Amino acid sequence: MSAVCQVTGRKPGYGKQVSHSHRRSSRRWEPNLQTRRYWLASEGRWIRLRVSVKGMRTIDRHGIEAVVARLRARGERI
Repeated sequence: MSAVCQVTGRKPGYGKQVSHSHRRSSRRWEPNLQTRRYWLASEGRWIRLRVSVKGMRTIDRHGIEAVVARLRARGERI
């Protein structure tokens, strides 16, 4: 499964890790992804989303119904 938030679309960031001697090696910064279940009252069922913590705050702010409507308008299958 790819490391992408379903709500915000956050992906890993890429860059270099620089040691004390200034040697460089590639690394990536992973988003803080969590798997969460949300109750979708309009459909009477639970949905499981892989969201970042920023995505959870977005769901808290706008509500799960509005976020799911936005995901479906984007063409994502829930």
